[in-house]
Amino acid sequence: MSVLPNDIVLRPRFQLELSHPKDNVLSNFEQSKKPPFLVKRVDEHLFIKFNQEQHHFWSPQLHLEIDEIDENNCKLYGVFGPNPTLWTFFMFLHFAVATVFVILAIWAYSSAALNKPYDLQIGLMVFMVFLWFVLYVLGRMGKRKGKPQMQELYGFMMKVLSKI
Repeated sequence: MSVLPNDIVLRPRFQLELSHPKDNVLSNFEQSKKPPFLVKRVDEHLFIKFNQEQHHFWSPQLHLEIDEIDENNCKLYGVFGPNPTLWTFFMFLHFAVATVFVILAIWAYSSAALNKPYDLQIGLMVFMVFLWFVLYVLGRMGKRKGKPQMQELYGFMMKVLSKI
Protein backbone atom coordinates (compact mmCIF):
# COMPACT_ATOMS: atom_id res chain seq x y z
CA MET A 1 0.00 0.00 0.00
CA SER A 2 1.22 3.47 -0.79
CA VAL A 3 1.41 5.98 2.03
CA LEU A 4 -0.10 9.45 1.92
CA PRO A 5 2.79 11.92 1.70
CA ASN A 6 3.23 14.65 4.28
CA ASP A 7 2.93 17.28 1.57
CA ILE A 8 -0.71 17.67 0.62
CA VAL A 9 -0.94 18.82 -2.99
CA LEU A 10 -3.97 20.22 -4.77
CA ARG A 11 -6.40 17.30 -5.12
CA PRO A 12 -3.91 14.57 -4.12
CA ARG A 13 -4.52 11.12 -5.61
CA PHE A 14 -3.49 7.64 -4.54
CA GLN A 15 -4.06 4.00 -5.52
CA LEU A 16 -4.19 0.86 -3.40
CA GLU A 17 -4.36 -2.76 -4.56
CA LEU A 18 -6.53 -4.78 -2.19
CA SER A 19 -6.69 -8.55 -1.92
CA HIS A 20 -10.41 -8.52 -1.16
CA PRO A 21 -13.49 -8.72 -3.40
CA LYS A 22 -14.86 -5.39 -4.53
CA ASP A 23 -18.30 -6.01 -2.99
CA ASN A 24 -16.77 -6.72 0.44
CA VAL A 25 -14.84 -3.47 0.36
CA LEU A 26 -17.88 -1.45 -0.72
CA SER A 27 -20.19 -3.02 1.87
CA ASN A 28 -17.59 -2.55 4.62
CA PHE A 29 -17.47 1.19 3.89
CA GLU A 30 -21.27 1.40 3.75
CA GLN A 31 -21.57 -0.26 7.17
CA SER A 32 -18.93 1.95 8.81
CA LYS A 33 -21.05 4.46 10.71
CA LYS A 34 -18.47 6.31 12.77
CA PRO A 35 -19.05 9.98 13.59
CA PRO A 36 -17.92 12.50 12.38
CA PHE A 37 -17.70 10.74 9.00
CA LEU A 38 -20.51 10.40 6.48
CA VAL A 39 -20.17 7.74 3.77
CA LYS A 40 -22.28 7.91 0.63
CA ARG A 41 -22.15 5.27 -2.09
CA VAL A 42 -23.07 5.63 -5.76
CA ASP A 43 -22.32 2.42 -7.70
CA GLU A 44 -18.55 1.81 -7.28
CA HIS A 45 -17.92 5.31 -5.95
CA LEU A 46 -17.71 6.25 -2.28
CA PHE A 47 -17.78 9.80 -0.97
CA ILE A 48 -16.52 10.31 2.57
CA LYS A 49 -17.00 13.68 4.21
CA PHE A 50 -17.54 15.25 7.62
CA ASN A 51 -20.90 15.69 9.33
CA GLN A 52 -22.36 19.15 9.92
CA GLU A 53 -20.83 19.54 13.40
CA GLN A 54 -17.27 19.01 12.11
CA HIS A 55 -17.77 20.61 8.69
CA HIS A 56 -16.33 24.06 8.02
CA PHE A 57 -16.02 26.16 4.86
CA TRP A 58 -12.71 24.55 3.86
CA SER A 59 -13.53 20.93 4.82
CA PRO A 60 -12.22 18.38 2.30
CA GLN A 61 -13.88 15.20 1.14
CA LEU A 62 -12.47 11.88 -0.03
CA HIS A 63 -13.72 10.28 -3.23
CA LEU A 64 -12.95 6.57 -3.60
CA GLU A 65 -13.53 4.43 -6.68
CA ILE A 66 -13.20 0.68 -6.35
CA ASP A 67 -12.51 -1.27 -9.56
CA GLU A 68 -12.59 -5.05 -9.74
CA ILE A 69 -9.40 -6.74 -10.94
CA ASP A 70 -10.72 -10.29 -10.54
CA GLU A 71 -13.04 -12.16 -8.15
CA ASN A 72 -10.75 -11.77 -5.14
CA ASN A 73 -8.85 -8.56 -5.86
CA CYS A 74 -9.72 -4.96 -6.46
CA LYS A 75 -8.03 -1.61 -6.93
CA LEU A 76 -8.96 1.47 -4.93
CA TYR A 77 -8.46 4.91 -6.48
CA GLY A 78 -8.68 7.85 -4.07
CA VAL A 79 -8.87 11.60 -4.62
CA PHE A 80 -8.96 14.26 -1.91
CA GLY A 81 -10.72 17.43 -2.87
CA PRO A 82 -12.63 20.39 -1.60
CA ASN A 83 -16.37 20.56 -1.40
CA PRO A 84 -17.56 20.52 -5.06
CA THR A 85 -19.63 23.67 -4.51
CA LEU A 86 -16.62 25.53 -3.14
CA TRP A 87 -14.40 24.23 -5.96
CA THR A 88 -16.92 25.40 -8.59
CA PHE A 89 -17.24 28.80 -6.91
CA PHE A 90 -13.46 29.33 -6.89
CA MET A 91 -13.14 28.25 -10.53
CA PHE A 92 -15.96 30.67 -11.44
CA LEU A 93 -14.17 33.52 -9.66
CA HIS A 94 -10.88 32.74 -11.44
CA PHE A 95 -12.69 32.61 -14.78
CA ALA A 96 -14.49 35.91 -14.07
CA VAL A 97 -11.24 37.66 -13.13
CA ALA A 98 -9.53 36.36 -16.29
CA THR A 99 -12.48 37.41 -18.47
CA VAL A 100 -12.56 40.92 -17.01
CA PHE A 101 -8.78 41.17 -17.49
CA VAL A 102 -9.08 40.27 -21.20
CA ILE A 103 -11.97 42.71 -21.70
CA LEU A 104 -9.96 45.48 -20.05
CA ALA A 105 -6.94 44.63 -22.22
CA ILE A 106 -9.05 44.90 -25.38
CA TRP A 107 -10.55 48.18 -24.15
CA ALA A 108 -7.06 49.55 -23.33
CA TYR A 109 -5.74 48.54 -26.75
CA SER A 110 -8.71 50.15 -28.50
CA SER A 111 -8.28 53.35 -26.51
CA ALA A 112 -4.54 53.43 -27.27
CA ALA A 113 -5.20 52.85 -31.00
CA LEU A 114 -7.66 55.77 -30.99
CA ASN A 115 -5.19 58.00 -29.10
CA LYS A 116 -7.53 58.20 -26.09
CA PRO A 117 -6.43 57.90 -22.46
CA TYR A 118 -6.24 54.31 -21.19
CA ASP A 119 -4.95 54.82 -17.64
CA LEU A 120 -8.20 53.57 -16.11
CA GLN A 121 -8.07 50.30 -18.04
CA ILE A 122 -4.42 49.67 -17.09
CA GLY A 123 -5.20 50.45 -13.44
CA LEU A 124 -8.13 48.02 -13.47
CA MET A 125 -5.97 45.34 -15.13
CA VAL A 126 -3.42 45.72 -12.32
CA PHE A 127 -6.29 45.39 -9.84
CA MET A 128 -7.42 42.16 -11.56
CA VAL A 129 -3.91 40.72 -11.16
CA PHE A 130 -3.98 41.73 -7.49
CA LEU A 131 -7.42 40.12 -7.11
CA TRP A 132 -6.08 36.89 -8.66
CA PHE A 133 -3.25 36.83 -6.09
CA VAL A 134 -5.82 37.34 -3.31
CA LEU A 135 -7.80 34.35 -4.61
CA TYR A 136 -4.60 32.30 -4.74
CA VAL A 137 -3.69 33.19 -1.14
CA LEU A 138 -7.22 32.37 0.04
CA GLY A 139 -7.01 28.99 -1.68
CA ARG A 140 -3.65 28.23 -0.01
CA MET A 141 -5.04 29.26 3.39
CA GLY A 142 -8.05 27.01 2.86
CA LYS A 143 -5.83 24.08 1.88
CA ARG A 144 -3.78 24.58 5.05
CA LYS A 145 -6.93 24.72 7.17
CA GLY A 146 -8.30 21.53 5.57
CA LYS A 147 -5.05 19.54 5.87
CA PRO A 148 -5.75 18.07 9.37
CA GLN A 149 -9.18 16.87 8.24
CA MET A 150 -7.60 15.34 5.14
CA GLN A 151 -5.35 13.28 7.40
CA GLU A 152 -8.42 12.25 9.47
CA LEU A 153 -10.23 11.09 6.32
CA TYR A 154 -7.20 9.04 5.27
CA GLY A 155 -6.93 7.50 8.75
CA PHE A 156 -10.63 6.59 8.72
CA MET A 157 -10.27 4.97 5.30
CA MET A 158 -7.26 2.91 6.44
CA LYS A 159 -9.09 1.82 9.61
CA VAL A 160 -12.09 0.62 7.56
CA LEU A 161 -9.80 -1.22 5.16
CA SER A 162 -7.96 -2.92 8.02
CA LYS A 163 -11.24 -4.44 9.29
CA ILE A 164 -11.94 -6.33 6.07
